[in-house]
Amino acid sequence: MINLKKLSREQLETMAIAGEQVLECYRVLQKSNSNVVAEVLRGQGEFYEFDHYPKGDVYDSETHSQFYYHSHREGEHGHFHTFLREAGMPKDCRPVKQSEADFMKERDDKLSHLIAISMNRAGYPIALFTTNRWITADNWYTADNVIKMLDRFEIDLAWPSWPVNIWVTALLRLFRPQIEELVRERNSTVADWQKQHPGKDAFEDHGCDITSTRRISVAAQIKRVNRSLEATAA
Repeated sequence: MINLKKLSREQLETMAIAGEQVLECYRVLQKSNSNVVAEVLRGQGEFYEFDHYPKGDVYDSETHSQFYYHSHREGEHGHFHTFLREAGMPKDCRPVKQSEADFMKERDDKLSHLIAISMNRAGYPIALFTTNRWITADNWYTADNVIKMLDRFEIDLAWPSWPVNIWVTALLRLFRPQIEELVRERNSTVADWQKQHPGKDAFEDHGCDITSTRRISVAAQIKRVNRSLEATAA
C-alpha cells in the first residue's frame, strides 16, 4: 500500500480537493436519480459490448484530453479509458522506439493511454488498470512521460455530462499516487514479457493484455488523504 504520508502537503491538498469534487458529483447525480455510467449512456440508444460511449468519445479540444466508456470484461459493468493526445502533451514527451501498427499509420497524430477506470453496475469505480498498446491503439511512452501527462488531463466541457467530466478529471487526481505506480508497473510488465517472448512484438502480443491493476475505494482514499493531511499539520 502506498504511504501517502510521504507526499507533500501540496500534493495531499490537491488530492483532498479532488476527493471533495468526486463526492459533490455523486451528490448532484444522486439527486437526479442518476450515476456516472447512466449519464454517459443517456440518450445513446441500445448498449452494445465494445462500442464507445458516448459515440465519438469525449474530447476537449483545448486540453486535448479524451475518454470513452465501453464494456467487454467480466467482473464489472464496463470501464472508462482516458487519453492525452499529442497536442496536449509536454513538449519533451516522445514515444519510445516501437513497431508501427496499422492503426498508427492511419492517423496524423499520436496519443497516450493514461489509465482505465473499472465501474460496477451501480455506477461507482472499483478498480484502476493499465493496458498493452494493442488494446487501446495508442502510442507507447515511457512511464515518466505518461506520469508527466497526468497533470495535463482535464475535461472542461458540459457535454455529455458536466458532473461526469468533473468526476473523471478529479478521480485521476485523487488516485494520482496509485496511477503513477500502475503506469510504472505497466512498463515493467511489457518489458518483462518481451524478454520472455523473444521474436514477438510485445506491444501487439494478445497474450499480454492487462498490464497492471489495483482495486480502489473512493471513501477509503479520502479518509487516508485526510489522515495524512492531519499528520502534516501536527
